[in-house]
Amino acid sequence: MLEVIQTDKAPAAIGSYSQAIKTGHVVYLSGQIPLDPVSMKLIDGDITAQVVRVFENLKLVAEAAGGHLDKIVRITVYLMDLSHMPIVNDVMKTYFNKIFPARTTIGIAALPKGASVEIDAIMVIL
Repeated sequence: MLEVIQTDKAPAAIGSYSQAIKTGHVVYLSGQIPLDPVSMKLIDGDITAQVVRVFENLKLVAEAAGGHLDKIVRITVYLMDLSHMPIVNDVMKTYFNKIFPARTTIGIAALPKGASVEIDAIMVIL
């Protein structure tokens, strides 16, 4: 059975997709960009602030699904500039304990709304 996860605390979907879908014990979290959940505009600030906002958005969706970030088993990071990878690493250390999720990082040419970073995730809730 599929369950649509939606919360007003995180940015609304900006297309024809759900914030997350839960099936059994697995939750697939759609990609988050550094959107302010209230204004639905990209936040101001450097790449560190943007990555923090993305993880905050993922955290809000994970919580709406009944989990939290430490239940995330895999993330995909999409970056406009791969030189920002050390910043992503530093921010991740503040959101995850000793067990980090599996990760793929992809350098890309463009992201929605001109964002510099997008991250999606898979979470397991037992």
